[in-house]
Amino acid sequence: MKNIRATLATVWRIAAPYFRSEDKWAGRALLAAVITIQLALVAIDVLVNQWQNRFFNALQDYNWEVFVREIGVFCVLASCAVVLAVYQLYLNQWLQIRWRRWLTRHYLGEWMHGANHYRMQLQGDAADNPDQRLADDVRLFVERTLDIGLSLLNSVVTLFSFVIILWGLSAVAPLHLFGQEYAIPGYLVWAALIYAVLGTALTQWIGSPLVRLDFKQQQFEADFRFNLVRARENSEQIALLQGEHAERLGLWARFHHVIENWYGIMSRTKRLTAFTASYSQAAVIFPYILVAPAFFEKKVQLGGLTQTASAFGSVQSALSIFVTIYRTLADWRAIVARLDGFEAAIASAAALEKSSESIGVVASQGGTAIDLRQLTLRLPNGTPLVSADGLSLRSGERTLLTGPSGSGKSTLFRAIAGIWPFGSGSIAIPAGASVMMLPQRPYFPIGSLHEVIAYPGEAKSFSADRVREALTLVGLPKLAERLPEQAHWNRMLSLGEQQRLGVARALLHAPQYLFLDEATASLDEPSEAALYDLLGAKLPQTTIVSIGHRSTLDAFHQRHVAMVRDGDRFTLREAVGVKPAPV
Repeated sequence: MKNIRATLATVWRIAAPYFRSEDKWAGRALLAAVITIQLALVAIDVLVNQWQNRFFNALQDYNWEVFVREIGVFCVLASCAVVLAVYQLYLNQWLQIRWRRWLTRHYLGEWMHGANHYRMQLQGDAADNPDQRLADDVRLFVERTLDIGLSLLNSVVTLFSFVIILWGLSAVAPLHLFGQEYAIPGYLVWAALIYAVLGTALTQWIGSPLVRLDFKQQQFEADFRFNLVRARENSEQIALLQGEHAERLGLWARFHHVIENWYGIMSRTKRLTAFTASYSQAAVIFPYILVAPAFFEKKVQLGGLTQTASAFGSVQSALSIFVTIYRTLADWRAIVARLDGFEAAIASAAALEKSSESIGVVASQGGTAIDLRQLTLRLPNGTPLVSADGLSLRSGERTLLTGPSGSGKSTLFRAIAGIWPFGSGSIAIPAGASVMMLPQRPYFPIGSLHEVIAYPGEAKSFSADRVREALTLVGLPKLAERLPEQAHWNRMLSLGEQQRLGVARALLHAPQYLFLDEATASLDEPSEAALYDLLGAKLPQTTIVSIGHRSTLDAFHQRHVAMVRDGDRFTLREAVGVKPAPV
């Protein structure tokens, strides 16, 4: 019961916000329509059950007129049922897509808010493969929740509707055992209840491991898919290293987990299906066995017999809903658990940003420099990495940051960007200042070259002529005529060309603070010098901070700050008048 309450509480937390959102009236109206149609379908089932009594009695009595009339009644009921079923499916699907659209937008917003997606990776949360959560689990959650909810509603309404009928039929067709008649009030209802309880208990005992197996199956499938994509994205490096054999072994090892877990699902599903199929088949004949003695004693007519069997089946099915949808419930619980984990991971990442024990990035009013105040950077495990206090990156000044590999230079940039939370102290950035980070390997979304260069802004923010001019300035004139072309530019361009494209992006956006994390390291020294001269000419007011290992970079910077080992961490020290040496 604790698991059921916890699952339902989680489902309510995930589902309820949509019905309180800006789309609430449409969602509520569609849900009300679907529920109303479901109730109408149950009412038709009750009418059909009563129709069976009249129809089969007419057959037994050879009453042609009643037979013909009941055929007409059935046609009307069947037509209504078909129309209602069609519109219930249509409205259900309409509700599904609106609900899924809102939930996907909500999760995308939370996941992509304030670098939560990055901090989730840093924390190593269990919410792996966000693509699966957003693409598959949201869709399945909406579908399964509606299907299971309507099934439960149908079972409850059917139970109350047919229990009354079955209770009355229990008096009309009393229990006969070994030639004796026993007047047990509502014995058919009690028989259906006992049958359903036994079936439910056995189903839970046989099928309970499926929840864990389904959860693991989705996890293994997503892990295998993710690594396939990763191999595709890094195919050049794999080919250069001739790593196909190692990749194949690694991918097969992950797929082996998929297979082994699937075998477990097969074994458990075989046992569950054997029981549920036997249970369902026995349910067909069981009411006839109970009522047949009364029929042969002529206590009840053929119509009463068939009506009783139908009503018993309806009550038994309603009580056995757990048995019927157990496989779906197991899959649904796994979906709910994954979305719950995704929400928890997002919340944890958001809390990490606001934690009193994290680095504070604040806006300074009237300031003209980025100030590091009592700053300590730590690794996610708490190990100290960098200490800095009183360092200012002054407006309009060019600063070169050097230090050994692993000393925390890129991590310092991440902290200034506000995405590295591990540590203490604060970073004050002038209010309203624009900051741009250019990493060694720039990121380009799949799209037109115009959109790629304008990223993260919109393509319409920069005219085609401005973009062509920027491409020409950075040494990529051949790309100037390919602005409308859609492509995966990270694959098509060399790393040097990608770095030139990153500089073109900086020229267009003209940030007040530009951080270059070895952003020209793949270029030859003359090309690198040309780009730095270009930045100086086109962005004279921009504060530039560079990470680099080449001694030639000193000529393009007015200031040199070095990472120096100080006990268990590195500290930032001015290297006044000292040219940076190669590391």
